[in-house]
Amino acid sequence: MNRCFALFAFLLLAGCSPASESPPAAGSTAAATAEPARPAWQHGGMVSAANPAAVDAAMAVLAKGGHAVDAAIAAHAVLGLVEPESSGIGGSAFMIVYDRANDSLQVFDGRETAPSGASPEMFMKDGEPMGFRDLWPVGVTVGVPGAISLYESAHEAYGRRPWNELFVDAIKLANDGFEVTEKFVRYNEYLKPILDSGAFPAASEYLFPGGTALVAGDTQTNPEYAETLDAVANGGAAAFYSGEIAEAIASRAAAEPAGSSMTVEDISAYSTVVRDAVCGPWRDHEVCSIPPPSSGIVHIMIPSLYDRLLTGKEQTLNDRVAVFVDAQRLAYADRDHYIGDPDFGDVPFKELITAEYLDHRATQRFAPDETPTHGDVNFASAMDKAAWFGADKTIEAVGTSHLSIIDAEGNAVSMTASVGFPYGSVRMTKGFFLNNELTDFSREPNADGTPSANAIAPGKRPRSSMSPTIILDENRDPAMLTGSAGGSSILAYSTKTILGVFDWGMTAQEAADFPNIVARGDNVGVEVSAEGGQEIADDLAERGYNVSEGRGENSGLHVIVVRPDGMDGAADSRRHGTVGRTN
Repeated sequence: MNRCFALFAFLLLAGCSPASESPPAAGSTAAATAEPARPAWQHGGMVSAANPAAVDAAMAVLAKGGHAVDAAIAAHAVLGLVEPESSGIGGSAFMIVYDRANDSLQVFDGRETAPSGASPEMFMKDGEPMGFRDLWPVGVTVGVPGAISLYESAHEAYGRRPWNELFVDAIKLANDGFEVTEKFVRYNEYLKPILDSGAFPAASEYLFPGGTALVAGDTQTNPEYAETLDAVANGGAAAFYSGEIAEAIASRAAAEPAGSSMTVEDISAYSTVVRDAVCGPWRDHEVCSIPPPSSGIVHIMIPSLYDRLLTGKEQTLNDRVAVFVDAQRLAYADRDHYIGDPDFGDVPFKELITAEYLDHRATQRFAPDETPTHGDVNFASAMDKAAWFGADKTIEAVGTSHLSIIDAEGNAVSMTASVGFPYGSVRMTKGFFLNNELTDFSREPNADGTPSANAIAPGKRPRSSMSPTIILDENRDPAMLTGSAGGSSILAYSTKTILGVFDWGMTAQEAADFPNIVARGDNVGVEVSAEGGQEIADDLAERGYNVSEGRGENSGLHVIVVRPDGMDGAADSRRHGTVGRTN
């Protein structure tokens, strides 16, 4: 397992109202009024996703008049085939939808849930929390998958194209074959010792057919995945959450090593939670993202703190990057302390984005050599609940993918999906890999022995950094869609693009390609392999920060920026994505 540990060392270097059970017909953030009709959308459509085949599938749906939601489902069904190391139907997703005709925002929470038999002891070994290298392939880390349920909930609310049509491209690719990418096979060396154990026969044969590792450029088929999607296309989400597929999921999760307690009943009980977006003002814009258990408020906090920390004396981009670092340090400390599943305790996320709190928090800027600590939101009830919160240093894995889509009418979808570690739990069934997202729960109690906000419990959703975001302009039209892969670093990656576009004068692609800078806790990680990264690292070190130099950061930024003269898209050059455009 030493190779697995080395992988994760490399990877680490490298919400508004209570949930409702079903979506309102036209969303809930801003109701339609009697005002005159809005001007028609003039910019056409755009898709940015992590693989050309996924972009093609989304574009084909848009060409038929599909809503951005339809296109997102078609794209992600393909992504689950062509980059299963990142996301898929065996994992989870968050989706935020902007429906322009109704000026409405809606969030679909398809995060995994812990099985009914879950307990903190699941992650203990010899009285100590299990480490990352022990948790990659074990069954107790598998959560009930949410992606297919999210597809159906979003489609019922916004879909225009027939449900079964959305899976046509993915089914065809799975049967006819797709081109294997370098990223698909990047983890072969680290997976080999796990697969050689004999406990993962389906994954072993799929990734090492006939005992030989796949290489970039190979053509691979997955007829079992095609059969699963065909069942979903004809039977809806019920075909996934009951019957043969659900039984296969429960059986595979229960297998050794460290089998899960997940049952078919746990799977059939799963449902998407529909939530209001969490939004906050920033300059002339409104930044909207995913409420807890996502950490989307950080996309509001960092730009807002950044503006408050600017002194007017910043003369260079490096000066502003240092302010960005300090804003991150404040926001990450608050996020790590307070955020968890809001259905299992009070999460003061609305308090964290008030102007009053942000004004106060900005006065607590930490010196470069200080350890950042959380602020005090002073929420009213109180102090008997304070023990529910506590410093949480959970490190999230980077098996994630993001896509951004605007359709021909200006409707927008920002969606991030994940399976956890690369290839999730390495457990494959029915043509897809099961997640290991329960590793995103905190495995350590608070210092006083009380459970943290992000402690595991039956039916609970683990905290997530997946935080697809939509920014609206002063006319409440989409101004920017952003999101990324990258575990807890997602929050830094995505806010880098927001500041890059709106403060540093960059194009969408320049902002995506700018060196990744992550300031969580005592260290500031800088991607020195990116152009300009070494200069930034040296400058921050000279200012007194504890800089960790990283290479090959695992961001997967897919960005759309709407400018007066048209749309500007970006696909992260660190991956294999592309941008598609319709007139």
